[in-house]
Amino acid sequence: MIEVADRLKHVEEYYFSKKLREVAFLKSQGKPIINLGIGSPDLEPPTKATMLLKDSLDDEGANKYQSYQGLPELRDEIANFYKKRFKVTVNGQTEVLPLLGSKEGIMHISMAFLNKGDEVLVPNPGYPTYAAVSNLLEANPILYDLKEDNHWLPDFIALERLDLSRVKIMWINYPHMPTGANAPNKFYDEVIAFGKRHNILIVNDNPYSFVLNERPISIMRYRNAKDVCLELNSFSKTFNMAGWRVGMVVGSYEHLTAVLKVKSNMDSGMFYGIQKGAIEALQCSDMWFVSLNSVYQLRRELVWKLVEALGCIYDEYATGIFVWAKLPPKIKSEEFTDMVLKKHSIFIAPGTVFGSNGEGYVRFSLCAPEEIIKEAISRVK
Repeated sequence: MIEVADRLKHVEEYYFSKKLREVAFLKSQGKPIINLGIGSPDLEPPTKATMLLKDSLDDEGANKYQSYQGLPELRDEIANFYKKRFKVTVNGQTEVLPLLGSKEGIMHISMAFLNKGDEVLVPNPGYPTYAAVSNLLEANPILYDLKEDNHWLPDFIALERLDLSRVKIMWINYPHMPTGANAPNKFYDEVIAFGKRHNILIVNDNPYSFVLNERPISIMRYRNAKDVCLELNSFSKTFNMAGWRVGMVVGSYEHLTAVLKVKSNMDSGMFYGIQKGAIEALQCSDMWFVSLNSVYQLRRELVWKLVEALGCIYDEYATGIFVWAKLPPKIKSEEFTDMVLKKHSIFIAPGTVFGSNGEGYVRFSLCAPEEIIKEAISRVK
């Protein structure tokens, strides 16, 4: 076999990619596995979005390559969405860039701004892709602590003690995955000032804004944000369009021009029909969000019962499509999740997937129908 690139020596296969193969094998052996480990929305996208996608297939040019920057009307509709939902003004033609999912954006932003040996501030716990992409680009992820006793927020005093001379990017993610924590207004002012003080690009990964969250926030509403910030967002959770692969990054024209240089060499544009459906989704009324959250509210209350049945505790004020639960003392996360899988045929995620500060915690997904969650509760009880 041809020897693989050195960069792969520092990157593992994504945990859920490996674990789902194990789950699939158990299912093939007749095990009735309940999957509460993955945040893949099972609800339907907006009906009008799906209809418009289908209808657009007959449009002239629908089968052709599309613009690397997306349809102008999609960019404008994203700007309208930011204005209506976040009270943020961005120029759709210069400060918005549609993406083939926001995960793509993590790679593109990193490629646009990182050189070999640069450093990246990555939350612990946090989305594993931040560190993985840094390693792939031969940059050095520097983990910064998020802990329950500080409400899962960064300690800026501790950060200031670090040698920040080689740090180029800081990843933040509120509402936070996996804990569901939200950040107060003061945090956004602090992190923007921190970025300006040290010439660090602050990237807010913001896909969980609208799920069980009464106060959606964009970092772009804060003073001087466009100077040092980019924000990623996604249709996956907000509109149940995970498989459509539609996301966006917003920020200054200068920052997005750098990202576009990477993106335009990596893909050939987003399929026309998906863009038309995305435009329709962005126009959903308030009732869409009310309906979406009513479903997740019922599911969350059931998952809380499951958490309690397993002897864990949760934060009732957390948001998003997951429930982050604290284990009883001295129990290890992976040992616990393996036990739950073996004993009850229920797959949940160990907190250590998201970093060392996830030890002692587990994560439950709300992306399963009520009857499935009830079945999980009955198995444990």
